[in-house]
Amino acid sequence: MNPRSTHGTILLASLLAAAPFLLGQLHAQSAVPKSVFGYKNFDAEQSVEQKFLAVPDASLAGEELKTLTAAPHIAASPEDHQTAEYVAQKFRAAGLDTEIVPYRVLLNWPKTVKVEAWDASGKLLMSGPTREHVDGDPYQNDPRVVMPFNGSSGSGDVTAEVVYANFGRLEDFKALEAQHIDLHGKIVICRYGANFRGVKVYLAEQRGAVGVLIYSDPQDDGYYKGDPWPAGPWRPETGVQRGSVQYLFKYSGDPETPGVASTLDLPDSARVSPDGNQPHIISIPISYHDAAPILQALKGAGVPQGWQGALPFRYHLGPGGVKVHLVSDQDYQRRIIWDVIGKVKGSDFPDDWVVVGNHRDAWVYGAVDPNSGTASMLEAVHGIGALLKKGWQPKRTIVFCSWDAEEEGLMGSTEWVEQHMAQLRNAVAYFNVDVAVAGPDFGAAAVPSLKQFVRELTQQVPSPVAGTVYQQWKLEHAQSEEHRASDAPPVDESEVHMGDLGSGSDFTPFFQHAGVPSTDIGSEGPYGVYHSVFDNYAWFTENADPHFQYLQEMARVLGLEAMRMADTDVLPYDYVAYAHAINTYIESVKKKAGESGLTSLDFAAAQSASARLATAAHHARDLQMAATGDLTALNRTLRSVEAALLTDNGLPNRPWYKHAIYAPGEYTGYAAVVLPGVSEAVEAKNAPLAAQQLQVLTDTLNRAAQVLESAK
Repeated sequence: MNPRSTHGTILLASLLAAAPFLLGQLHAQSAVPKSVFGYKNFDAEQSVEQKFLAVPDASLAGEELKTLTAAPHIAASPEDHQTAEYVAQKFRAAGLDTEIVPYRVLLNWPKTVKVEAWDASGKLLMSGPTREHVDGDPYQNDPRVVMPFNGSSGSGDVTAEVVYANFGRLEDFKALEAQHIDLHGKIVICRYGANFRGVKVYLAEQRGAVGVLIYSDPQDDGYYKGDPWPAGPWRPETGVQRGSVQYLFKYSGDPETPGVASTLDLPDSARVSPDGNQPHIISIPISYHDAAPILQALKGAGVPQGWQGALPFRYHLGPGGVKVHLVSDQDYQRRIIWDVIGKVKGSDFPDDWVVVGNHRDAWVYGAVDPNSGTASMLEAVHGIGALLKKGWQPKRTIVFCSWDAEEEGLMGSTEWVEQHMAQLRNAVAYFNVDVAVAGPDFGAAAVPSLKQFVRELTQQVPSPVAGTVYQQWKLEHAQSEEHRASDAPPVDESEVHMGDLGSGSDFTPFFQHAGVPSTDIGSEGPYGVYHSVFDNYAWFTENADPHFQYLQEMARVLGLEAMRMADTDVLPYDYVAYAHAINTYIESVKKKAGESGLTSLDFAAAQSASARLATAAHHARDLQMAATGDLTALNRTLRSVEAALLTDNGLPNRPWYKHAIYAPGEYTGYAAVVLPGVSEAVEAKNAPLAAQQLQVLTDTLNRAAQVLESAK
């Protein structure tokens, strides 16, 4: 029996959760902001926010998490539909105008996944994948747990020699080429980390490999980090990271309908071949239990410095010493997924949307990823609902979204964005949460214009530890990993640093395809069970958030983001910070161009356009600070700037991505690349393309500056 199910323990959890809030309220009352950027007078909003902050409930969030993670619920499964119904019921109970929106998308489920290995003498070394198991986990034996597989994997039956490729990064494959190791007809084995798993497969396929095995090395999220589950939070020996290997850096969403919403009535004739977005070769995720016999039998040269993992033997590159047989039989079908959309209509500007989103589907149970986010969002909705019942109404419409099939390629969010492109021109922000709580360390990423907005509002949310979320964030930041990494140079270290938006979660279609200013928040910690059967309620309550206080904290931050943006007088975009960041990026890529020998590239026009944008940003800032009267026209101008940073033709070879300043890297997949058109051309030492993309960047910056110059 779970002791947390007893009335006394829930009461204790509630009291423990309430104490920091009461202390935080005392702090907040002693530090009420005299002014908040975007508000003429913050007093009324402050009063409403304090009422909201008192509502999200830690024990209720824990109950919601337990319900959401009661069964495995991979996208398009009956259990997934049940979670959609549950979220919809919660939305309706809070007073939201709610609908369940279906889409039909191409998804694969595994029929057969098999890995066998033999040494040079023909001795069988392993046969798997081995079922995930530890002694004492209460969730691992559910027959609905899907076998380890990769979304978007190819099907086939291949036997080949093996080559070890470290993390499967571009530089790792180049190192193999430098050693004259030919990957044609080979199976690549590489470890998770450093880039998106789809990039590993993409690079291997480009080099002629017939299959890819991706394993979790204990150096990266296993015993090398600390005690594995159930003794600690790290990945146990048989733990497997499932995941999609869709070529997300080409486009997200349904592979057959880039740029088009895959609604139920979309005819088959409107669908296209998914070849540009899907691997053709087999990829299978495995545990280090299954990887170890393969790696130990590999011959060839010893691995270079930095390639050795934590398994207790010397790693070798191969080929030679071992042959592997892979079987992948994937059942590809157009399956129905379900988004849940709940709206709170705005009183003054009903067509101006503030969109809040979290995905709901999981590879297995998904306690941390994503249902800590779902539980947090439900408690934010609970708080909004309490205000609605007392007569409050936001000035702008708030749209809460529970996305489906994010794990397979951001499908539910992308299809919804593609269906609502016209309405999203008026959307003032998209606020994302995915892994809301893996531990106690708050982190965030955002478009530069909203970074100060996030810093400011976290100063009003009490921390479960002491003081405010912002105060704890500053204390922890020095030793914590950055939320959402990028290749951007440091811009401003005077405040707590925030990451940039690459990809890997549902902000991608909003920000990089539709041009909606976006943020992404989360609370991080030691988390070694990502995408495995062990990311379940038992692991969560033991390791991440035993009293659900951080679920409550994230509900407060997320709800405050929505409320403050919905009610603000002047849209609180900080274009001065944005322009400063862009100028820094241009200087950085100019330096890289020089180091790459592309000395003929002329950055003068781009730098001039950046300076023009900075001047216009200061002009707009003055108007924002002194705004009076009817601000509709000013707000419309301010909102138009992000859209002006989209390019008409998108990025080279991946036109779905339209943002000139940020994109997921073609060879990183998750991490952001800044000034991607120019940066990636410079990286490839393609001077004509770099010059062409510099002109695109210059034109884009001038267009954005012109928009800001028109502000009145």
